[in-house]
Amino acid sequence: MSQESVEPQRPTFDGPPLSLEEELAAAKAEPEAGPSIETVNESLKDGLNRCPKCGSTDVQLRGSTGMLICLFCRNEWQEARVEEEFGLGEGIDQLEGTIIASGAEDIAADAADMVTFKCEACGAEVVVDTAHSLNARCHWCRHTLNVNTQIPNGAVPDAVLPFRLTKDEAVEKIRAFASKRRLFAHKRFKKEFIPENVLGVYLPYLVIDARAQSQYWGKGEVQTRRWTEKQGDNTVTYYAADVYQVARQVSFTVDDLTVEGAAERADFSSGNTNNIVNTILPFDTKNAVKWNASYLVGFTSEKRNLNVEALKPVLEDQLLSIGRSQVHSSLGRFDRGVRWEQEQLDVGGSRWVSMYLPVWLYSYRQESNGLLHYIAVNARTGETMGSIPVSQPKLLLAAFTVGTFLEGVAGAILVATA
Repeated sequence: MSQESVEPQRPTFDGPPLSLEEELAAAKAEPEAGPSIETVNESLKDGLNRCPKCGSTDVQLRGSTGMLICLFCRNEWQEARVEEEFGLGEGIDQLEGTIIASGAEDIAADAADMVTFKCEACGAEVVVDTAHSLNARCHWCRHTLNVNTQIPNGAVPDAVLPFRLTKDEAVEKIRAFASKRRLFAHKRFKKEFIPENVLGVYLPYLVIDARAQSQYWGKGEVQTRRWTEKQGDNTVTYYAADVYQVARQVSFTVDDLTVEGAAERADFSSGNTNNIVNTILPFDTKNAVKWNASYLVGFTSEKRNLNVEALKPVLEDQLLSIGRSQVHSSLGRFDRGVRWEQEQLDVGGSRWVSMYLPVWLYSYRQESNGLLHYIAVNARTGETMGSIPVSQPKLLLAAFTVGTFLEGVAGAILVATA
């Protein structure tokens, strides 16, 4: 067996692949925790998100502009982008340890959803149920009170990416998506399809910057000869190849990698099609702004319920995949491909930020099997993907029709050549 470990882009590492014991020891050598990033919006911690022009708290998002608008004086403004505010676009290649922003810290198992505010305007106490909303009106003075301080139940993130597409625009996207699939759609779905029932929802994600090095060992084949042999009525193709031991390593950084922060969205084995949300990525997370609960007025949201530690294996899988793609261009000579047999990852540093990302969501439950179908629209880019229930008889009829057509074509060819 020949040896090959030359990697034109990166110098290869010395020595044979690590033993199992060495791999386990390396895996246990986790980087130390880094400093936390405090992302609390101090100017809003009293819960009163006032218009900077007139002082009104009757504030909500204007989807067409992505800015906050005061419903009293019509003034528009937006919070500062977290990229610049907290330096999140800098120093990725210098990251050390695990740095966790304050909104992404571990969720307390016994954290309550009910938060009591003392209204700074009139002194009344107002209760906000953070399991369903992050703002409420004071029943005495009508001021809107918002949860802006981070609480240990995962409800308040570090940043929010505001909606850009309006509901009307999302409805048209969903209508167009379903219209292209109406031929095989279940007739009950077509009858009950009401795209206006779409809901705007902020979904919890963890946005990660990371610095890593990955290493790969395996076997690559270079074809040296190819021939065919007759075996009865069949022809069999054979090939000969040189087999090489291949080793690669690459150092790289990732910027704004997004992973789900809710276990329900990360579970693809459940009876729904919520993995649709992953198909409308990416989001322009560089435009995310400092947390302000006013961005959520008129929308629903889900709480994050996964901690950083639980998501580290997800990050590692994605980093290994990114590393494999990085070294792919150096494997051109192996025309029969490379089979990786062992791989190792060293995450030198990572930075975790909790963020709400905006999605327009239409759902439909198929009664025949209980499957919950979703059509999702990225509320920033308009990217749309979904699942609709299909009519099995129509699919079978189409398959039968195509099969009959192909048989007819084949028969016509045989007749023509006879």
